[in-house]
Amino acid sequence: MRIHPTALVEDGARLGSDCVIHAHAIITRHVVLGEGVVVHPFAVIGGDPQDLGFQPATESGVVIGDRTVLREHVTVNRATQAGGATRIGADCYLMATAHVAHDGQVGDRVILANQVLLAGHVHVGERAFMGGGAAVHQFCRIGESAMIGGLTRLTRDVPPYCMTTERDELIGLNAIGLRRRGFAPPVIAEVRRAFHAVCRALGNPRALAAAAVASGDYQHPETLRFLDFFASGKRGFVRPRAGTEDSAA
Repeated sequence: MRIHPTALVEDGARLGSDCVIHAHAIITRHVVLGEGVVVHPFAVIGGDPQDLGFQPATESGVVIGDRTVLREHVTVNRATQAGGATRIGADCYLMATAHVAHDGQVGDRVILANQVLLAGHVHVGERAFMGGGAAVHQFCRIGESAMIGGLTRLTRDVPPYCMTTERDELIGLNAIGLRRRGFAPPVIAEVRRAFHAVCRALGNPRALAAAAVASGDYQHPETLRFLDFFASGKRGFVRPRAGTEDSAA
């Protein structure tokens, strides 16, 4: 483990083996870091939530998974409820000035590019990628292997394997990303069929997804995870702009 002399690690913080804490980083007593976590200069991990009703005496925390990298000026706020934790998964990469607000849940192998802003209670699925400057409203969900374009503004949920841009605009299926992840061609074909049945069809996506599951036409676990995403959540779903097709890149 390496901790720079100018870093501040408060008494009570728990750091796994092989962590590296660079100059002027702040790790509060509310933080648990997994093995091999790297925190770059001026990051603040475990600060109080930006919630006007929060009571600082509340015992809550932040948990960072193994081998995650937090670059310069990243901020991750602790949870608002006693016993709760804001969580970042393993093998994530949060680029400079990214912000994860209170009660956020970020899955494994997620990349947040520079200046990504996640409001409170946002959930990001594993292997999602968010482009620079993207901003997400509180309580939104971003599904696994989703790709969010730079400067995107999200106020609705993004289903797994999908790509979005601008404001809540669904622009296609992240087919290339699924191939890079190792999804077999028959799986991608079935996911694409489900995507068109739910996201391209007219009607309520929740009802369309439920009907697709009930039909028994979809068998692969990856497709069923996609369809199951529509059964929960507090917000609506991103919708396509006219004339868009699946990703070719």
